Amino acid sequence: MIYRVFSLIVFMLVLSPPVLGQENKTRQQELEAQRQRLQKEIKQINRLLYSNRSQRKSAVGEVEDLEVKLNVRQRLIQVSNQQANYLTQRITINEKEIDRLRKEVQQAKEDYAKMIQESYKSQSEQNRLMFLFSSENLLQAYKRIQYMKQYARFRKRQAVEIAEKTVLLQDLNTTLIAQREQKKKLISENRVAQQTLKKERRQQQSMIQQLRRKSRSLTAQIRKKQQQSDAIDQEIQRLIREAIAASNKKAGKKTKATFAMTPDEKLIASNMEANRGRLPWPVVEGVITQRFGTQPHPVVRTTMIKSTGITIATAPESDARAVFEGVVMSILSFKGSNPTVLVKHGNYITAYKNLGKVYVKKGDKIKTKQAVGQVFTNPVDGKTSLQFSLFQASKPQNPKLWLARL
Repeated sequence: MIYRVFSLIVFMLVLSPPVLGQENKTRQQELEAQRQRLQKEIKQINRLLYSNRSQRKSAVGEVEDLEVKLNVRQRLIQVSNQQANYLTQRITINEKEIDRLRKEVQQAKEDYAKMIQESYKSQSEQNRLMFLFSSENLLQAYKRIQYMKQYARFRKRQAVEIAEKTVLLQDLNTTLIAQREQKKKLISENRVAQQTLKKERRQQQSMIQQLRRKSRSLTAQIRKKQQQSDAIDQEIQRLIREAIAASNKKAGKKTKATFAMTPDEKLIASNMEANRGRLPWPVVEGVITQRFGTQPHPVVRTTMIKSTGITIATAPESDARAVFEGVVMSILSFKGSNPTVLVKHGNYITAYKNLGKVYVKKGDKIKTKQAVGQVFTNPVDGKTSLQFSLFQASKPQNPKLWLARL
């Protein structure tokens, strides 16, 4: 009898489903980190672009600032939606697991009860001795003794397993409740964010409608601003080409595509490449208000604007700081614009434009995070903006791919 019962239980154990593993929370943690980062960015935008209400911005400036905030808020809503959808999936999975575990625990309890009943019937010393003495030989008797020991251990293990699954079921229920509360909170926050987005979008559209009546004059202003920016970029390119030519001439090389570097300069360039995506920001805190590359203007969408770097709004009296160690290659003072500092890092160049004060001079050795100047604050609209560019030799790079995340 004991042999038959034990064989049946072992067979059931083999067929039973595996115990549920710990839920992988990596995706949820990634989404939550994104959401918190975007919320922080919106707070920075409000603090850096909207804190000084006494300054009168131009209508174009208001639209540009709103576009920055709207883009971040839109991304926040998207991430919150992804979080809610992910939680919905996890809740569905957990509900199925809870249902499966309930059935499994119930079945385990019923099997355990039957096992106890069968065991009780065979508990007497006489039955155990008869079971052993009825063996045909010593080997069979030995095996029956082993079966009896295994059966006793299995009974204990079965009781422990029922208790463990019961605890797992309780934990899963707790997790499910927490997930539902989190989803409810996310949906509520998202609803508020969507209402704010609609309000700000209507405000921006109203301003754009008014500005479009002056689209001809606005286009002229945008083009003039772009021409000034292009002129500075052309001068930077000229200085870089001259520096490349000078380095190659000194090294006795004929190439004009890149710098001829000393061993120390090669090491600096190599270290900078190794830190791609981890370089410190050129300001302590800031918000990107203009991206790298060619893009339509936020007001006059038919007019394209081009940037060889990024524009970062920061707090008044903020310092611009070097993103990596290097040497001050040049200080550019272009007519009609504020000073620009160029720092050479092997075969890489970083440019810090729109400075109100300059702290360094040509030839100075610069350390990472060392201040090179103070960012200029426009007295008319109160904006403090640094224009930051990064070049590999003379080829513009997207700084956002090199800088660490805020």
